[in-house]
Amino acid sequence: MDRLQSIEVFIAVADAESFAGAARRLGLSPPSVTRGVNALEDRLGVRLFTRTTRRVQLTDVGRHYLDDARHALAQLQAADDSARGAASTAAGQLRITCSTEFGRIYMSGIIADYLDAHPAVTADVLMVDRVVNMVEEGFDVAVRIGPLPSSGLMAVQVGRVRRIVCGAPHYFKAHGLPQTPAELAAHTIVSATAVTPSADWRFGEDTGGVRVAARLKVSSVASAISIARQGWGLTRVLSYQVGPDLESGALQTVLETHEPDALPVHLVFVEGRRTPAKVRSFIDFAKARLKAVAVLN
Repeated sequence: MDRLQSIEVFIAVADAESFAGAARRLGLSPPSVTRGVNALEDRLGVRLFTRTTRRVQLTDVGRHYLDDARHALAQLQAADDSARGAASTAAGQLRITCSTEFGRIYMSGIIADYLDAHPAVTADVLMVDRVVNMVEEGFDVAVRIGPLPSSGLMAVQVGRVRRIVCGAPHYFKAHGLPQTPAELAAHTIVSATAVTPSADWRFGEDTGGVRVAARLKVSSVASAISIARQGWGLTRVLSYQVGPDLESGALQTVLETHEPDALPVHLVFVEGRRTPAKVRSFIDFAKARLKAVAVLN
């Protein structure tokens, strides 16, 4: 196994936190993966992982090396793409990251359709509810919801989402519609902690915030929505997460006039003189599709 392949194996093990998981991802045997990492550690003269029977964990040196290795491979991929003419033809691997629910509801279909239209492109998609460092972790495109910090990245706004309170029509028929945020105290609340981790729910500037006593707290947004759909209580989520339910009438929103400002949705990417065609073409493709989604406008 050459040095470059050893580095690719090292990154795969770090991502999977498992030699067996990296082997499945790379289509190699577990012993080959182990030999590749051992050879890299021998060459460097340091330990990159600590290994136990239960887990594989990066050492401090390994974490620093991982960032540098990702950056080096991304630069090499850009050079390869340029040499193959990828500056004008969409080709190569496209790495995309987005939040779990946004990816499941919207990006999965968009990415699959894009790949159908561009047979020379492959995609590696990370759906995770954290802010990924695109440059250090080697991603080409990210979907970001909310205000963007200053950075050297380019961003294209493709929509916006609202923070909404919703429930099933038969719940409101039985318990009435809250007219002000303060009236939420009289209602059964299901808190989706991934969206609203605090008991203080912020509303518009005229209203401020209210402290909500949730009867039930769940970490899964999908579970909170399912419980609200059954008519058990009200929940607060992002509007895109219940777009189909609002369209079908399974859920309805309340307190619309008290909602805080909508959150922008951006496609974020690194732009430069050598931006590959795969990135430019995907941005154009996804932008058109996302701007056509009613719930994001």
